[in-house]
Amino acid sequence: MWLLDTHVWLWSQLEPERLGEGTRALLMDQSQPLVVATISTLEIARLVARGQVTLRVPVGEWVRRSTELLALRTLELSHEVAIEAYALLDAFHRDPADRILVATSRIHGLTLVTADERILAYPHVTSRDSRT
Repeated sequence: MWLLDTHVWLWSQLEPERLGEGTRALLMDQSQPLVVATISTLEIARLVARGQVTLRVPVGEWVRRSTELLALRTLELSHEVAIEAYALLDAFHRDPADRILVATSRIHGLTLVTADERILAYPHVTSRDSRT
């Protein structure tokens, strides 16, 4: 199963050309289970509220439509993930959303699809470069 980083979820709908051919194929393959974490919804809502991302519809409608279109499963933030986010091994950056995404990936045995170089270089999570 594949966990989409927030930017991958956004790019899939707003800027698919930023994704690699393999990632675009993965997103369209109905046999591949795709997952998003609720922390990504919070990040998207924050980006919209700050004017850093513009959506043509309200955030709630965008989330509903995109999850239906991509057949995304949503993972809610659990106590286990919250604890794991601050128990990550070795040096990892301070962004709480990225920590939660990495923890979600680890706890649920998911591959995190991302373009974030720090996550891609982190040896304690399985990841895939979304630019390929």
